[in-house]
Amino acid sequence: MAVELQELSGTFRQYALKRAVELKQMVIPYLNNSKEVPTGFSLTETYESRRADILSYFNATLEDWESWHWQMAHRISDPHVLMALLPGLTLDQCEEIERAGKTYRWAVSPYYLSLMSDTDPLDPIRLQGLPTLAELVEDFGEDDPMGEEITSPAPGITRRYPDRLIINVTNMCAMYCRHCQRRRNIGETDTHTQRTELKAALDYIRANPEIRDVLVTGGDALLLSDLTLDWLLGELHSIPHVEIKRLGTRAPVTLPMRITDELCSILAKYPPLYINTQFNHPKEVSEDAKKAADKLIAAGVVLGNQAVLLKGINHQPEIMKKLNHELLKIRVRPYYIFHAKNVKGTRHFVPRIQDGLAIMDQLRGYTSGLAVPTYIINAPKGGGKTPILPQYLVSLDENKAVLRTWEGKLVQYETP
Repeated sequence: MAVELQELSGTFRQYALKRAVELKQMVIPYLNNSKEVPTGFSLTETYESRRADILSYFNATLEDWESWHWQMAHRISDPHVLMALLPGLTLDQCEEIERAGKTYRWAVSPYYLSLMSDTDPLDPIRLQGLPTLAELVEDFGEDDPMGEEITSPAPGITRRYPDRLIINVTNMCAMYCRHCQRRRNIGETDTHTQRTELKAALDYIRANPEIRDVLVTGGDALLLSDLTLDWLLGELHSIPHVEIKRLGTRAPVTLPMRITDELCSILAKYPPLYINTQFNHPKEVSEDAKKAADKLIAAGVVLGNQAVLLKGINHQPEIMKKLNHELLKIRVRPYYIFHAKNVKGTRHFVPRIQDGLAIMDQLRGYTSGLAVPTYIINAPKGGGKTPILPQYLVSLDENKAVLRTWEGKLVQYETP
């Protein structure tokens, strides 16, 4: 009997070893391709050099650089200043930015500019931050494809679901993303929602006890002052039926120095508090972003990421997988991949749905479940988030299901 068990064990081990070789072969293409995907950590020295050039231009110090107020006061929105800070920018490119900027406002924080390639016009950071003539194509999209104007039952509020809603608190951002779904709100000046409107939004929440989850967003919610954030979070925290608060911000990506000790002391007062940010490319996951994430986590904040699937930036499987791996290293959980919305002026960013499905097919099973977000398309006119998945359920009847595994194999699963 012992001999038979030994032989059986040896057979199992041989099978396991053969299977391990098969699994290793599956991951080799990604390992080879991902070597060509730059990350923020691998570019640390380049970023530091770019930072030094920008500080020299503004005659500023490292202490200035670490001040989010200095960063906001020195956002770049003049093409001629940009030419001085991006020596590789051509005159034609400068004129293109100027023309597009007359229709759609742009501004870039010095920090986010330091992540940009000086020479590559197709750099994923440059494409997200600097306008191009492609934005002026008018045959696609809407100003408000999400229908936020028709899903606002009270000032400053968007409500599309039974138990949760959004409070829009500002139009201000450290960097105006070229794919922004709310570019209609940017205007030409930075404005916060008036305190009277915020109070009306709070009154609406108090009057509707089914609301258990409130997302504070904008613009960028963390560009409110510490004083206003403390007041608003305190008001929400005091409402018995509000179970969780969420903040929508891109500050860890575009302005990590906003995550100050003072801010974290405020956030720590109001658990449970969740922050979903928006990293779209591994180049954005930098040492500074990690420091910001570390501070937020120490304050008890739960961090997630809502990437936007963008053509030319991250619509290849190896880039999205690398992004998710880099995020997990700084303790930011990949939460959603949003298909780019049909926003006017953003046609050049909108990928095929097939691209998103191909990415999901190369994530599920091929990497940790922690690195597999949900792929989402927002239904038009406020229809809400709709998850999109590759077809894993082939057929289903009363007795069995036919499933397609992550490897593409068809298996039967009995259901008594």
